[in-house]
Amino acid sequence: MFYFSPIEIMLLVPAFLFAMYAQFKVRNTYEKYRNVPSVKGMTGAQVATQILRSNNIYDVDVEQTPGQLSDHYDPRSKTLRLSDEIYSSSSVAALGIAAHEAGHAIQHNTGYAPLQWRHGLFPVASLGSNLALPLFIIGLFMRSGILMDIGIWFFAGAVIFQLVTLPVEFNASSRALVQLENGGLLNGNEISSARNVLNAAALTYVAAAAVALMHLIRLLVLRSARD
Repeated sequence: MFYFSPIEIMLLVPAFLFAMYAQFKVRNTYEKYRNVPSVKGMTGAQVATQILRSNNIYDVDVEQTPGQLSDHYDPRSKTLRLSDEIYSSSSVAALGIAAHEAGHAIQHNTGYAPLQWRHGLFPVASLGSNLALPLFIIGLFMRSGILMDIGIWFFAGAVIFQLVTLPVEFNASSRALVQLENGGLLNGNEISSARNVLNAAALTYVAAAAVALMHLIRLLVLRSARD
């Protein structure tokens, strides 16, 4: 189980290096722009609220949530949650992130299909991420092909969730930049800075999908070797 063939190493090492780079990139880019104040001086909470209202969305609450970069939109409760710093900050980075989360709320309001797919896949992905590897390992040591196959199918569900997440996140960022520019919430130079922040954040989702896909391939290789 813990032996890595040369082919597996060629697949996994680049994926892990890419994931490490993505984490570094998003932190470095965020730190670069978190202290750059926007000209208008609006906070993340104010920008998110204004974007929602300008899109005739009045049933979504904007709340403050603990943690750093813990920002998210919850479609179940229709709540847009911004981390402490993003909620109260008027930096270019904060406004870009707040607008991104508002972009998810717009997706939900307009029935954006990939968001609905991701929401539907979430229970499967959550179950799969918790059960896939234990089932596969038990099947591996017990020489049970059925358990190994079940583990692979569970993990495949988690991988599909990661892949569906990509268009959802890219689309939310695209919507965010349009809203910031058309609403006059950021000027030209600030839009470019916000785009840099959102592009860096998007890398983390691409990296997560790549790592998950490579792990799935490794499980398939191990399964094949047991036949």
